[in-house]
Amino acid sequence: MEGLLGLLILIVDIYAIIKIVQSSASGLKKLVWVLIVLVFPIIGVVAWFFLGPGGRAG
Repeated sequence: MEGLLGLLILIVDIYAIIKIVQSSASGLKKLVWVLIVLVFPIIGVVAWFFLGPGGRAG
């Protein structure tokens, strides 16, 4: 079960990194978001989803 959860987190992180790189944000913002997702895989993805480039928050 732990392996499956780890694989799911890895897939979501890779998806987030791809979307970050494809976004229209500046190069520095992209780099910062990629680093956040890599260093904090779960919290980073959640933060990116709500606050990142193209985020859902106002």
